[in-house]
Amino acid sequence: MNFCSDNVTGISPEIIAALIAANSGAAMPYGNDEYTARLQTKFSQLFETEVTVFPVATGSAANAIALSVITPSYGAIYCHADSHINLDECGAPEFYTGGAKLVSLPGESGKITAADLDIKLKKAGAGVVHHVQPAAVSLTQATEAGTVYTPDEIRAISEVTRAHNLTLHMDGARFANAVVSLGCTPADITWRAGVDILSFGATKNGAMAAEAAVFFNRNLAETFHFRRKRGGHLFSKMRFLSAQLEAYITDNLWRQNAIHANKMAAKLADGLTSIPGVKLLHPVQANEIFAELPEAVIQGLYDEGFQFYRWEGEGSTIVRLVTAFNTKEEDVVAFIETAKRYSIPAYSPGMGKLTGV
Repeated sequence: MNFCSDNVTGISPEIIAALIAANSGAAMPYGNDEYTARLQTKFSQLFETEVTVFPVATGSAANAIALSVITPSYGAIYCHADSHINLDECGAPEFYTGGAKLVSLPGESGKITAADLDIKLKKAGAGVVHHVQPAAVSLTQATEAGTVYTPDEIRAISEVTRAHNLTLHMDGARFANAVVSLGCTPADITWRAGVDILSFGATKNGAMAAEAAVFFNRNLAETFHFRRKRGGHLFSKMRFLSAQLEAYITDNLWRQNAIHANKMAAKLADGLTSIPGVKLLHPVQANEIFAELPEAVIQGLYDEGFQFYRWEGEGSTIVRLVTAFNTKEEDVVAFIETAKRYSIPAYSPGMGKLTGV
């Protein structure tokens, strides 16, 4: 009954099977294997355009190394204040870029707007030697608030990015959840909307350890080989990363896993909204829920064995709940029923009044 993260899960059986199959026989090292070679074609089919794909093992590597390709050491990367690259990657983007600066923007429910970005860039001091030089914009899809950027919102941000001669990167750790939420194709919220590079996530949605840097602007990919090697992510046995990614995008596994995760989040959110004292902080559009719960409910859930994070530290009544590809519906139901039970005032005999449980 662990709702802490979609990182607490195991691995999709289909991906386990692919790893077992890849374990048979020999394969050339460092990405010179048949599995990695097939990814170029399969990802191009998935995105309906020719792409260049580089497997890596972590989302931090995909993000930071991709950003290093498009951002010089004296450059600036514009992102939401709550984005993963800004708060949760221990300075990896700064490290891999050799010192570039992350410039954060505010925005409701985890999203920046084209208008705010345009204002920020007009005041950025492009060409002025005393200032870091604007180089890239990074969007998180789905966002750290569990919301999603629509194709129109991405397109508007892309137009601003192009007007200021910047490059657009997308952190897609929960990309599949966003695609399913929007009911669109992977192409619709990437290259068709103006995205140049995507960090394509699989680990949170059923893989063991597999992500990819996907280049839609293939001219930008020229130095990624060297940067990945220097960054320690050119795996000698690359076939085991590539086999995961191949299985993940085959037979719509990525989509089916995300459909289930999103469905469980919607069910959990619907149940919570019926409980007195519960407030959702953001629209629930993917597989994350941010809610304010009464302290009695939080303690009751903990006592009953449910796991989740207090999102703003010890004592906070704001919690984050995350569902995954293998979240059990009975666990969702149990969470809702337990929360209801601890939220209902109980009559205390002899007291003549209601007291909270």
